[in-house]
Amino acid sequence: MDSIWQTDRIVGRQPFLETMTTMAALAGRTRRMRFGMNVVSLTFRDPVLLAKQCATIDMLSDGRLLPAFGIGSPLAPEWQALGMDTKTRGRKTDECLDIIRRLWREDSVDFSGAFYQLKGVTITPKPVQPDLPMWIGGSTDAAIRRTARIGTGWQAGGEAPAEAGRVVAAIKAATREAGRSIDEDHYGAGFAFHFGGRDAPAVTRAMDAYAKRTGRDAGHAFAIGDADTILARIAEYVDAGVSKFILRPLGGDDTLLAQTRQLIEQVLPRAEARWPKRPKASDK
Repeated sequence: MDSIWQTDRIVGRQPFLETMTTMAALAGRTRRMRFGMNVVSLTFRDPVLLAKQCATIDMLSDGRLLPAFGIGSPLAPEWQALGMDTKTRGRKTDECLDIIRRLWREDSVDFSGAFYQLKGVTITPKPVQPDLPMWIGGSTDAAIRRTARIGTGWQAGGEAPAEAGRVVAAIKAATREAGRSIDEDHYGAGFAFHFGGRDAPAVTRAMDAYAKRTGRDAGHAFAIGDADTILARIAEYVDAGVSKFILRPLGGDDTLLAQTRQLIEQVLPRAEARWPKRPKASDK
């Protein structure tokens, strides 16, 4: 385990903490652990404010932030709650990414887009990391192009292993065409896990909520059973070209720590032995 990730939710009955506030708290409460957002839906945020928040948190943590950005599910309740149109989410996301990336690097940013207008905007201090990581989510053709153009990594959302493999291959081809490269270990996936049965109330609620929010079958997004079940799901993604994982424990408030402990004790040692860490040029 080398990083902590916070799911981005703004409205809903499940008790998710607000992402950027949580990142700031982690910056103050940890010393070595890296942490990130899984993933921030850009169209729900102001890009200038978000760029400033990320830069501040990166400074407070001495360069340990792992920003990850996505487009957001069109079925998410935030669209209605915030009064936003899902039809423009792709174009707004592209503009947001350009603005954030430039504000992290440039002293004065002018930007003229369909949704955002900036003139001579500066944020200070800049991020501690000279090239702040920018992980991108999504599996559409536009998301693939977006990742190939400016991403330093790709984080799957609810994609099944076969779909994740297709996206990884497409991103690699697109980055080659763009004259760029993404580190081999910067392709990630995530799924929820639970040691036990599907009839546990917390599991049932989580699977129902996932299906409602995403419109996808929850089966491939959850690994329910024992250590062998979880390792088998990891293996499917590894075979598809994924090497980083965000694993989310399922359970009641009184069992989440126990679920996490079981993962650490029963799964991680076997995963590390089966898939040793490869030497890499960057640890971002």
